Amino acid sequence: MGTAKVDQFDIVIVGGGVIGLAVAYQLSRNPAYANKNIVILEREKNFGMQTSSRNSEVIHAGIYYATESLKAELCLKGRELLYDYCLRFEIPHARIGKLIVAQSGQESTLEALEKKAIENGVNNLTTIDHALLKRIEPALAASSALFSPSTGIVDSHSYMQSLLTNAEQQGVIFSRSTSVESIKLEDQGFRLSTIIDDGRLRQPYALRTKILINCAGLGALNLAAMVFDELEIADSRLQWSHALPEQLFSKGSYFDYTGRNPFTHLIYPLPDSEKDALGIHATIDLSGALRFGPDAEWYEHIDYSVDPTKAVVFARSVQQYFPTLDPFKLKPGYAGIRTKLKTEGTPSDFVIRNEDEAGLPHLINLFGIDSPGLTSSLAIAGRVESLLAETT
Repeated sequence: MGTAKVDQFDIVIVGGGVIGLAVAYQLSRNPAYANKNIVILEREKNFGMQTSSRNSEVIHAGIYYATESLKAELCLKGRELLYDYCLRFEIPHARIGKLIVAQSGQESTLEALEKKAIENGVNNLTTIDHALLKRIEPALAASSALFSPSTGIVDSHSYMQSLLTNAEQQGVIFSRSTSVESIKLEDQGFRLSTIIDDGRLRQPYALRTKILINCAGLGALNLAAMVFDELEIADSRLQWSHALPEQLFSKGSYFDYTGRNPFTHLIYPLPDSEKDALGIHATIDLSGALRFGPDAEWYEHIDYSVDPTKAVVFARSVQQYFPTLDPFKLKPGYAGIRTKLKTEGTPSDFVIRNEDEAGLPHLINLFGIDSPGLTSSLAIAGRVESLLAETT
């Protein structure tokens, strides 16, 4: 294949999902990086083809997350940044609100959720009793609910396209179909060996960078391991691989509903704490179409197929709050994979850190960026920008 050409960049962002795109956008508008060469490496043929395009497209309010967690902080901040961005750049979105519903006997759990929301700074929830619920959503069956007016929906593809366009206008390069094969440590940063494969031509491409930002999503741990393995080779006393968190894959499937959509709000059951998931909820897209999901199932590999036999389980779950649902109108939609970090008895949180303890302050790793990653994307990008400011 010949000798790979080596190009020099100031910043390499690995991963062209919503987080990598938001980071590129954020840095491209910072005067401190005005003359820097920034490139996004994306192994797929286009941006956002994995986790970023396989979610509910919900703008979350910040209700569920552990108080003082990064998820709670960055969701709250990111929510308003995302709404502002959508207005500024005319991204299709709507603040349609969400109802978190409780069945008889679950009222205390609903009250506890409201308390957590207040601790997280979400102070605009309203308790809705059964009678008012029936007037607001006649097809809904529940004893009470919390109404979140800050919850909305967004066209995630349009949002990601806008982030990329704005970044490219500031000189950011988007390198699609580019897989990172290895990373070597150098005195002035990192040397990456990649393969560019567009389906017709497969060719090696090597590049150097001072700053490496790992936004690789499902592949983030593998990418970080490439660097940490290099540290161990350089110094056998170092065991930096132990600094990497352990990761689980949680698969969530969605089913489209071909029947009439009776709802005007998003409808969520109480969250499933055992699976660190929000439960099978009713989501409305910007066209008004109704879908249900996701469920949560632990997986050891990436598999985006949707098992049509799950419709029975979905129907049983959804009929608790939508009793007139017609099970025969549930059709397999799509599936997504979330990254969950192994923790001891606490929900998985975002991990965003520079690796200064490993002697690599110019390496920034992002691990466990699942929901509310879309909502938090601009706030996450701001956090990365702050970390860079501390080290450059």
